[in-house]
Amino acid sequence: MKIAISGKGGVGKTTIAGMLASYIAGKGNKVIAVDADPDANLASALGFQNYPDITPISEMETLIEERTGAKPGTSGSFFKINPKVDDLPEKLWKEKGNIRLMVMGTVKKGGGGCICPESILLKNLISHLVLYRNEYVILDMEAGIEHLGRAVASSVDKLIVVVEPGKRSIDTAKHIKSLAEDIGIKRIAVIGNKIRKKSDEDFIAENLKEMSVLGFLPYDENLIESDIKGIPASGEYSVIIEKILGNL
Repeated sequence: MKIAISGKGGVGKTTIAGMLASYIAGKGNKVIAVDADPDANLASALGFQNYPDITPISEMETLIEERTGAKPGTSGSFFKINPKVDDLPEKLWKEKGNIRLMVMGTVKKGGGGCICPESILLKNLISHLVLYRNEYVILDMEAGIEHLGRAVASSVDKLIVVVEPGKRSIDTAKHIKSLAEDIGIKRIAVIGNKIRKKSDEDFIAENLKEMSVLGFLPYDENLIESDIKGIPASGEYSVIIEKILGNL
């Protein structure tokens, strides 16, 4: 199963991505957890030690130049648009039990995007993970979906948008849905987070009628604290996670 997770900053997206990856790995499955969010907090959410020392792939200048034939930060020059990446996962991921973490990093860009060596390498690497690897893949995305190309989009089993009760979160979810549909993602669903009462669930369901709701996570101080500190979520959420995975 290949799952991409997105949402507005602060909704608990990375915490939920970490919970899903940890739960699946805890059942004896190999999981590739991909941090494609510029904030790069998935390592801490998964309990990796010395996570500040992990170098994002987008900053590996020697590797990028070696594989694409051009230096990072350049645009308008000639470089390979299909660089070799199939050997990179085992070389670049960090392992913790059944979880293999890959920190993509972000590409400094302006305007409508970046046609540059680092962007091309990241997109090809994510395409390889989604299209050709046999492990579970959990992609922790930013609110945009720049790393997802059309081939990847058609192969992602589900794009999950994490939302909280609030207009800005709902608006972001609708924007993500629009971007996703532009590149062919049809399987889009919602997880509601920070739910305090039934009316919060109703608010999300009413405002996102066109998107299926996989489940809701309660407003929990432990989850909020974990998200703020960037540490693994504490508490027993297996029933909710099982329901979410079952609905997938």
